[in-house]
Amino acid sequence: MPIDDSAPARPVVWLPLPPEEIDGLPADLEYAFWDTGQDYPTDPARCVFYGVPYMKGAEPVVRPLAQMRHVRVVQTLTAGVDHIEPAVPTLPPGAQLCNARGVHDASTAELALTLTLAALRDVPGFVRQQDAGQWSTEFKPALADRSVLIVGYGAIGAAIEARLTPFECARVARVARSARESERGPVHPLTALPELLPQADVVILALPLTSATRSLVSGDFLARMKDGALLVNVARGAIVDTKALLAEVETGRLRAALDVTDPEPLPPGHPLWHAPGVLITPHVGGPSSAFRPRAERLLRDQLHRFVAGDPLRNVVVTAG
Repeated sequence: MPIDDSAPARPVVWLPLPPEEIDGLPADLEYAFWDTGQDYPTDPARCVFYGVPYMKGAEPVVRPLAQMRHVRVVQTLTAGVDHIEPAVPTLPPGAQLCNARGVHDASTAELALTLTLAALRDVPGFVRQQDAGQWSTEFKPALADRSVLIVGYGAIGAAIEARLTPFECARVARVARSARESERGPVHPLTALPELLPQADVVILALPLTSATRSLVSGDFLARMKDGALLVNVARGAIVDTKALLAEVETGRLRAALDVTDPEPLPPGHPLWHAPGVLITPHVGGPSSAFRPRAERLLRDQLHRFVAGDPLRNVVVTAG
């Protein structure tokens, strides 16, 4: 990507990982490490490529963008960019916002399967029995012979299905924004949800948070799910109407396994913490040992593309 002629002669790249720990970075650039500390590593106006710090909250990572007058690339290390998109109108024209598609596929898909299996087999209940020194054998639902619906069939959704394959599911249905064919079968549009939801024993959410998906999982959505079905959310908390979900799980009609919640972090005393049939993990789909090598590969590849003037990967928005 051409660098603005008015930019400083020595362009600077801000990275959320120490640059000396990433092998193979282009030698043509100056690097600075910033992880939302109070002091900036360089003048933000010199930054042309901003690697957004990971898991630091929206306010700190957006703060320097107003001063990045020459930034050409804003590269997140998250699959979702909802925390950065409000700042896009302040970016210089032509600046590109890129997400981290591919970085979290393995880790998030692993967690989706972990939550599904743990909730179906009631692992939390067995842990509580262990804490109490109780031995009580029970029959629990298996994933085998179950019908699974993946809502959000992007890279993470496809990775989830790949990991479902050995579990002898009766059916895996796929839903995305629009209909298309995938290597594993048809992908249905979001408009097909009313007919697909009543058939699913497990519904896994893996779609981005947008204006179209906010509160997608409404009271009507949940009412269409079959009795005893499990909702698994590894996407964004605001995709689910928390009040509507609570109404369903408190009756015992539905169960839920949530890596994300609304609000988030979930405050002490919130009814979701103790709702029956609800398993909660604190937004840990991405942070695992799989994150660092994939994040480094993405940053290295994008920077080589940037220096060479080649098209960047994972462009979500170009500032107007």
